[in-house]
Amino acid sequence: MQESEQKSSHSATSVVALSVQQLQEMITNTIKAQYGGSAQNSPAYSKPYSKQIDALRMPTSYQLPKLQQFDGKGNPKQHIAHFIETCNNAGSDGHLLVKQFVRFLKGNAFDWYVDLEPKSIDSWDEMEREFLNRFYSTRRTVSMIELTNTRQ
Repeated sequence: MQESEQKSSHSATSVVALSVQQLQEMITNTIKAQYGGSAQNSPAYSKPYSKQIDALRMPTSYQLPKLQQFDGKGNPKQHIAHFIETCNNAGSDGHLLVKQFVRFLKGNAFDWYVDLEPKSIDSWDEMEREFLNRFYSTRRTVSMIELTNTRQ
């Protein structure tokens, strides 16, 4: 056998001979090396709202409303208005609004939500303010002059 074939054969045998525990340790060490910290202690995602909000349970009579998801391209004020009005069956508890808001986001809006700092939102007012700060500012106001100069 040539030297390269012996090395290849040896590495294949050593991988096969590894136990499940050894493989798990190798994976954990690789994750630590790439991302710093332990895979178990560094969750990839953490909810952006407080523990108080997370502990709330939806009313037993609650039914998920039908509402189009916001993708970051529409009118964010209209989305907030539709969201609040269609979620009336959850009552007027702002904490419950915070908890279900993510269900009505997709695309860039969902990406924004996932990137919020963990436990940084303590109320519906904060969530609404952060949402509007992010998406309302991206809406461009078109002047009358621009409209009249537009040609098809």
